[in-house]
Amino acid sequence: MSSMQNNLKTSFCGMPLNSPVILLSGCVGFGEEYTRIKDFSNSDVGAVCLKGTTLAPRLGNKPHRVAETPNGMLNAIGLQNPGADSVINEILPSLNKNETKFIINISGSSVDEYGEIAKHFDNTDIDAIEINISCPNVKEGGVAFGNDPDMSFRVVEVCRKNTSKPIITKLSPNQTDIAANALRCIEAGSDGLAVINTVMGMAIDIEKKQPIIGNNQGGLSGPAIKPIALLKVHQVYQVSKKHNIPIIGQGGILTADDAIEFIIAGADTVGIGTALFYNPLVCQEINAGISEYLNTHELASIGSLVGSLSLN
Repeated sequence: MSSMQNNLKTSFCGMPLNSPVILLSGCVGFGEEYTRIKDFSNSDVGAVCLKGTTLAPRLGNKPHRVAETPNGMLNAIGLQNPGADSVINEILPSLNKNETKFIINISGSSVDEYGEIAKHFDNTDIDAIEINISCPNVKEGGVAFGNDPDMSFRVVEVCRKNTSKPIITKLSPNQTDIAANALRCIEAGSDGLAVINTVMGMAIDIEKKQPIIGNNQGGLSGPAIKPIALLKVHQVYQVSKKHNIPIIGQGGILTADDAIEFIIAGADTVGIGTALFYNPLVCQEINAGISEYLNTHELASIGSLVGSLSLN
């Protein structure tokens, strides 16, 4: 990172970060898929969220799993992964922990399973645990956990009891009151919040008169959901700021201007996902743009900009 960008250094849930940019779960596999890209360096990003992991291996959903939509992408991968033990024994040792922070994303089909996975990763050198209570692809309970504040509380609570790692709870936009859910997660012991996960959607093949996605529905990401995500970050920030709980703002960020909007709305860091498919080196561009904005506005750090939104 150039000296011009020293103002990008920040922290999240006690973790010192090189940059406010975080690579989102599901978009970079378990890290090694993305770091092979020419001219990419892990030092360009503050943290990498690894692919969603369950207790037992999962094959995922039947195809098609991905469909392009106007200004967005539908996906229903179904949490394909080798299982917690394989991730811990085979993947984590291969990651270069000196360059960036690594966050494991966990998902379960029951409250007890979430707790068991959290316990598994508590004994590793992973930097933090992201709880996926809002995954729209899993039929057996994923949506219910994320959309019911009491169920969300129970999941975070059991994870909190089973790990001393920082816990980040990934919130679903597919619910009535995201701020109320955020408060319950904070009360249960969440150290940070990721806002938002994908928005539920569908695409139809008009000749076959069938859904294009094999799972019938999937999670919509990309620029199409940015206005929704911005509003949700603003709403959650009204709760989180009272408890000093940081936010990863995410949903449709393609440019530095997008990222700056999220920070102004209340995000301490910004998550990049679908944009990586458009431009694998987008993180460098976003870093440079944020740094330039801070310099132009004579702001010493990201923290000076967080939540600076002035309402009409």
